[in-house]
Amino acid sequence: MTNTQQFANKTVLISGASVAGPALAFWLREYGFTVTVVEQAPALREGGYKVDIRGVAMEVIDRMGLSNEIRKASTDMRGGAWVDANGKPLATLGPDLIGLRSPGDDEVLRGDLARILFDASKNGVEYRFGDSITGLVEHADGVEVHFRTAAPRVFDLVIGADGMHSTVRRSVFGPEERFARHTGMAACVISVPNYLDLDHWELLHATPGKMVQVYSTQQASAKAQFIFPAPEQLPDRRDIAAQQRLVAEVFADGGWEVANLLRAMPDSPDFYFDTVSQIHLEHWSRGRVALLGDAAYCPSPLSGQGTSMALVGAYVLAGELRAAAGDHRVAFAAYQDRLREYIDANLTLGWNNATQMVAGDAKALRMQTTMLKMLRYLPWKGLALRPIIKPIEKAANAVRLRTY
Repeated sequence: MTNTQQFANKTVLISGASVAGPALAFWLREYGFTVTVVEQAPALREGGYKVDIRGVAMEVIDRMGLSNEIRKASTDMRGGAWVDANGKPLATLGPDLIGLRSPGDDEVLRGDLARILFDASKNGVEYRFGDSITGLVEHADGVEVHFRTAAPRVFDLVIGADGMHSTVRRSVFGPEERFARHTGMAACVISVPNYLDLDHWELLHATPGKMVQVYSTQQASAKAQFIFPAPEQLPDRRDIAAQQRLVAEVFADGGWEVANLLRAMPDSPDFYFDTVSQIHLEHWSRGRVALLGDAAYCPSPLSGQGTSMALVGAYVLAGELRAAAGDHRVAFAAYQDRLREYIDANLTLGWNNATQMVAGDAKALRMQTTMLKMLRYLPWKGLALRPIIKPIEKAANAVRLRTY
């Protein structure tokens, strides 16, 4: 089959231009579909936190011909250390161990990955920034899509790749509350001045129920991440000032470098705040609409798996649409059948990662600290952490990719 293949459904609208959307656009364009991507942000979102690309997701990157670009954009972290309240290292680990990565995996900034995928897909794909979907009406031969600013258009298929709080999912499948599973934690990421002079290095400091992480992938700036128990009443997702007040209140007891980091929060250009939650759906499609990435199966922002799942999901969804010559009924069912085991494995891993990352009480923290202190005396740190890394490797490779 070539890109001259006649498809049953050729025009595809993708909502979301972060990772999953541009990756899907790349493959659909390669297969001869006519693709439009709509993104509510006024431009491509730069910056962001670091994300992992693991297992078969790196194989997808290789099949896209983007391996060199990913390697060039690698964070090249040298490692990091867990520190006590005085900044004294409890344990120092190399890059693969502190990131729990296997040989061949890589790590990039989310914004860098988004740029690479956008640049690889933009030729032949219509990108519409600064707009969003406000309504979807499915007909027998297409989906009528209403936009916030543009005139309504009809597409053969619509794909929601618009994140954990997906507008497409809410419009077609129902409110988020039906599908969200909360770990009980929340996370905040901000940009801060690199006053600690971190050189591709990260520092982590834990207290009962909370954790602060600081890292830098370039000399000029750094990122700080705050992880803490989510209160029952959360600020509105659009009220950034209220979110910042909450983070400041939770970490008001300070300790280590927390007070200095919080002072940088109001000036952060890429403030991020959300609950640490997952999305679970029994079915990822309904009629002519399908979901992809976090919109369908978010493993939680702390899982380390979401980016890989988005890349693999995009590859399989596009491939099955090609294999089915655009027949969405066949393709959407095959997409879910081929990926369900892989997605379930990574959702389970993501839940474990997110819920076990932070020591919940003083006793658990003492045990964690003791283990970290022991690591410095073990010449075989890799073997000591192998029981933790092995399940990650298994989940990251829990699907065999077809050649479409």
